[in-house]
Amino acid sequence: MVGWIRRVVAQLEGTSLTVKLCLAQDPEADQLLSKNPFALLVGMLLDQQVPMETAFTGPKKIADRIGRLDATEIADYDPDKFAALCSERPAVHRFPGSMAKRIQALAQIIVDRYDADATALWTAGDPDGPELLRRLEDLPGFGEQKARIFLALLGKQYSVTPKGWRAAAGEYGKAGTHLSVADIADAGSLEKVRSYKKQLKAKGKAGT
Repeated sequence: MVGWIRRVVAQLEGTSLTVKLCLAQDPEADQLLSKNPFALLVGMLLDQQVPMETAFTGPKKIADRIGRLDATEIADYDPDKFAALCSERPAVHRFPGSMAKRIQALAQIIVDRYDADATALWTAGDPDGPELLRRLEDLPGFGEQKARIFLALLGKQYSVTPKGWRAAAGEYGKAGTHLSVADIADAGSLEKVRSYKKQLKAKGKAGT
C-alpha cells in the first residue's frame, strides 16, 4: 500500500510521475484535472445529463472565475453568489443552480471528513478497494455506478490502486475495456467509449 501512496504523492508534487488526463478535450482543463484531485471529483460530479467535455471543463470554468479551485473556499462561498458564478455563460452545467449546491456539498464533505484534502479519500486509513468505493458512494451525486467508474478512473489513470480495486469497480475495473471515462486516454479510446455508449442507448430503445 505504501507504494501507491508514494505514487500519488509524487504526482501531486510534480515529480517525474505525472498524470495526463484527456477528459475535457481541452489542454488547460485537462491539466487542472490531472493536477488537482478535487477538480477531478467535481468534474465527475458534473458528468451527467451533459456531454463529457462540458462536465470536465466545469472545474476550469469555476477556477477561472474564482481564481483557483479549492475545497475550503468553495465550501465557504456564499451559496447565491456561487450559484450565480456557475450560471455565468458558458455555464458549468445544464442545471447550474442544482449542481452548484452539489459542488458545495461535496466541498464541505472534503473539508469536514478529509481535512480539505481530496487525496485523503484514498489515502487516509489506507483503505482497500471496497472501502474506497464506500467512501465514494457517500459523496453527493455519486451513486453506485458513478462511484465504480471513478474508482476505475483512479486505478487506471491516477495510479491509485488499493487492494481489490478492480473487483470493487466491477466491469469498469477490467483491463482492456472501453466502457466509461475511466478508459479514455486519447482520441481513439474516446471514440471507442462513445461507440459503446451508443450501442447501449440503441439497445435500450429497442428494449433488448
